This record gives sequence, C-alpha cells and structure tokens, in this order.
Amino acid sequence: MSVEYKDYYKILGVGRTASQDDISKAFKKLARKYHPDLHPGDKSAEGKFKEAGEAYEVLKDPEKRKLYDQLGPNWQQGQNFQPPPGFENMRFHQSGPGGPGGFGAGGFSDFFETLFGGGGGFAGARGGFGGGFQQRPRRGHDAEVIYEIGLEDAYKGGPQSVSLQEQVAGPGGFPTMQTRTLKVNIPAGVKDGQKIRLSGQGGSGGPGGESGDLYLKIKVRPHPQFKVKEDNVVYDLALTPWEAALGATVRVPTLDGAVEMKIPAGVGSGSKLRVRGKGLGTAGKRGDQMVRIMVQVPKTLSTEERKLFEELARTSSFSPRA
Repeated sequence: MSVEYKDYYKILGVGRTASQDDISKAFKKLARKYHPDLHPGDKSAEGKFKEAGEAYEVLKDPEKRKLYDQLGPNWQQGQNFQPPPGFENMRFHQSGPGGPGGFGAGGFSDFFETLFGGGGGFAGARGGFGGGFQQRPRRGHDAEVIYEIGLEDAYKGGPQSVSLQEQVAGPGGFPTMQTRTLKVNIPAGVKDGQKIRLSGQGGSGGPGGESGDLYLKIKVRPHPQFKVKEDNVVYDLALTPWEAALGATVRVPTLDGAVEMKIPAGVGSGSKLRVRGKGLGTAGKRGDQMVRIMVQVPKTLSTEERKLFEELARTSSFSPRA
C-alpha cells in the first residue's frame, strides 16, 4: 500500500531533536490556534487540528517516536511512502493525544495506520479546552495469507495445523518475529484460490475494538498423477493397443482410492471416461474424475511381436485416415 508520508516534526514546527516538553508545548499552541470551536465550519482549520493531534500522538510516545525516527530524516512531504521491512504488522494500543480537545472527527491518516496498525479517531468532547481526546473502539485489519495443501487434502478436507510467521512489537517497539499456530478445519473439496475465513484471527483492534479476520487463500500443489480442471480431476490412463481394441477392465487410481473401470472395446487415444463424484467441490456439487485414454505402443519389439504386428498390418482393413 502506497500512502503519503507525513513529517510529524514539520507539522508541529519542531526539530527532530526536540524534547518531550517542546513537543507538548508546540502541540498545545497549534491546538489552541486551530481548535474547531474557534473556527466553526472551517474544514482547513479542522484538518490542521487533526493533523497536529496525529503528530502529537506519535511524538509524545517514546516507543512510537523511536519507530517513526527509523524512517530517517530524508523523507519529504508528499512522497509516496511504503513502510520498510518490520513495519507491516506493528500494533499499538492508542491512548489518544492528550491536550486540548472537544470535537468528534474521523480517524488518523493512512500513513499513521500503515505504521501503527490503525489507531482510531478522536471521540466526543470531554469538556472543551480542558478535556482530552478519547478513541472510539476500532476493528483490526483483515489479513490474508496463502496456504498450500496437497490435492488429497483438498479432496478429503479435515483438521490442519497452520503455522504463521508474524511481526509483532518487541521490546522498545522494535519489530520481532513470532510463530502462531492455528487449528483449521479444511472443508472437503476445497479448490485452488478459495478463501477460508478465520474470524478474529487478523490484526488486533484498537482499545475495546474487535480483531480483524484472517483469510487463508488456498493454493493446491501440483500432483504427480492428477491434474485439476475447474471442479474436475483429470487422470491419464495408459493402455496397450490390444486393450484399447479389445476392451479391458483395469484398476484406476482416484483421490479416494483405486476403482475398477471397464474400458469399452475400440476406445481411441484421447477419449475421456468419467468416474462420477471423485472431483473437487462441496458435497452434492462435486466434480468428476475424467480418465483420459492414452494408447501406448512398445518402443522396441521382439522378433515374435514384430511378426504379429506385420501380420495384423497385412490382414486388417482398418484405416484411421480414411
């Protein structure tokens, strides 16, 4: 996600080495200057007031300020910002900027949410200039990860243990990796690209807000025997010329175990036979297994085999090109 970078020091009018006391004084000065109570209906003043509050929310908190300062001083206002590695899954419980307050407004900027996981907005007033800001409960972000499974697991479904690597705020606000393991029930017949929703397993919410959801996007690994085409599973069955000509009964593997299949006499290479209900999809709407006939001929012939093929060639009236 590309968002506009915000220079919080420039917004408050302080240097990057400013003390916490200087930052607090700068915010209070701007809050008094642009407070909506003094500029009713002035969207520009309201925007500056909110922007100052967002800047103060970050710079008054040593952990957030340290994280923000990692971006370095070379970012310029208006640049398209993409957070560097380590910022993607940071989550902070927002306390709301202290200081002058007293109006309802929207949430923090996309830049703030990209760095700190969403912090909510300013809630209703608590007493004009003497009050503070409170945050509305804010739902956490939804997340999506790709989960690979084998074709047999996609067909049968069942419980799976899913291990996720996620970045969390470690000591001092710096990102660290941790492993989270979830028990997931994979529905039978799940298909490639299908999403499974895990309620409440996404990003953490703001104060009092519920967590977002986690979506597992299924990726079915290629199989050495079967191919998948929409809901159907395709299997190539090799036959000898005489099995194809005379017919035969052969064992054919499926994702649910081998079955006996009767091959009709005279079947041609490339013909497809159907085993119903052995494909993917939900119960009652499962696809089929398509058995594609592949007639094979021997690469080398014994003397006796060559004589028999030569005799067949002399006596047969069959012409595939007629």
